[in-house]
Amino acid sequence: MSNAIVGQSGGPTAVINSSLAGVYEAAKQRGAKHVYGMLHGVQGLLEEKYIDLSERLHSALDIELLKRTPSSYLGSCRYKLPDWRDKEGEKLYQDIFKILKKLDIGYFFYIGGNDSMDTICKLAAYGNHVGSSIRFMGVPKTIDNDLMVTDHTPGYGSAAKYIGVVMKEIIRDATVYGTKYVTIVEVMGRNAGWLTAASALAKEEDCEGVDMIALPEVTFNVDRFVEKVKRMQEEKPSVVIAVSEGVKLEDGRYVCELADDVHAVDAFGHKSLTGTARYLSNVIARSMNTKTRSIELSTLQRCAGHVSSRTDITEAYQVGGAAVKAAYEGETGKVVTLKRISNAPYQCTTEIHDISEVANLEKKVPMSWINDAHTQMKQEFIDYAKPLIQAELTPVYVSGLPRHIYLPE
Repeated sequence: MSNAIVGQSGGPTAVINSSLAGVYEAAKQRGAKHVYGMLHGVQGLLEEKYIDLSERLHSALDIELLKRTPSSYLGSCRYKLPDWRDKEGEKLYQDIFKILKKLDIGYFFYIGGNDSMDTICKLAAYGNHVGSSIRFMGVPKTIDNDLMVTDHTPGYGSAAKYIGVVMKEIIRDATVYGTKYVTIVEVMGRNAGWLTAASALAKEEDCEGVDMIALPEVTFNVDRFVEKVKRMQEEKPSVVIAVSEGVKLEDGRYVCELADDVHAVDAFGHKSLTGTARYLSNVIARSMNTKTRSIELSTLQRCAGHVSSRTDITEAYQVGGAAVKAAYEGETGKVVTLKRISNAPYQCTTEIHDISEVANLEKKVPMSWINDAHTQMKQEFIDYAKPLIQAELTPVYVSGLPRHIYLPE
């Protein structure tokens, strides 16, 4: 029986290791003698950096710790494979397949988002071109929730839960002095506003919720933003706003580019987005007689394992296992997706789709789920997101702190 190999790529999540656990356990159950883990994704594989997971995961407790440990256990990368039809690119693919042959790999699993699915798409196409029997499968993850075809992505539910929790706490904190105060909270999400929309979950019978939500799906105008804030503060002294890091002006520039910050670009051409809340906070401070504060949730929203959703952890594990099942049944060049059956009670199952339906495509928040003033989410979004944040899987605490499993550098 051939061996299997699995890698993690792109930005981590609170539950990406649960998918890793799902792949590992399912592959072992299917008879894989060795399940290798790429260290730092396909980039590490090219340098022949990998481990035998069987030598690291010795017990059921190790698996449980892995499922409850945030971030990428195997390390990650943002590495863009070239086109295998290019002369230099073909040499690189030949090198990858030589390494896979050396390890007797029959099954290749890659856990990631849009860019990672691009990697699977290219490897599967090259494998088909050279007549390789290796089966390539994509396992979805991303807190951004922007993958096409799938109802939602593993990682999103836990990030949404964290954002809802933190927003409630920020709102309570912002009201203690009873004076004029504008708090702007920056949430991740390059071109899709799913994470920022999750701030709407803070509104409950014990919380009035955020006063404004700004998504990248809606063109941003700084002057109109200031006018909206002025009107809101006439009605209540404390205003709390959730804004996506990826909100754009009419000319296509990100709002954060109006600041003087330096924005690096990764291998896929994505600019590093930061400073949106800080810039808008300064604009409000100059335009209005009010105190302001900017908060950037940054990496906290993707690594807060202590506030992860048990629903999310369970589904992350399930998609890992489903990818293995599909590969061992002959599928390749495919990705596992989640299909929602019902909201109440919440039921969801897995499906298999061609990787080309996901790679390099983005799913945006439906405009019909945003109110006419473009400041709040409608009930349709709440009904969609609420089931994904349900229940908790408490970390294993030792000496008052959560215990994690990790690979020493």
